[in-house]
Amino acid sequence: MNIQLNGRRQELSADIKTIAQLLASLSLEKRIVIVELNKEIINKASYAEQPIRNGDKVELIHFVGGG
Repeated sequence: MNIQLNGRRQELSADIKTIAQLLASLSLEKRIVIVELNKEIINKASYAEQPIRNGDKVELIHFVGGG
């Protein structure tokens, strides 16, 4: 499956079917992340059920600490 992730084409393995699985594959599952799917912000409670489909546009925003 191919999606657009933060403006770049990204090929996903066949076992990634939800936002939660996508975040886990990127090692972001334990971080505070805002997910926009096809220009709609997704509620964190829905990550495990929210499917990702071929051609979707996903934007991920996560916070990085530092000084």
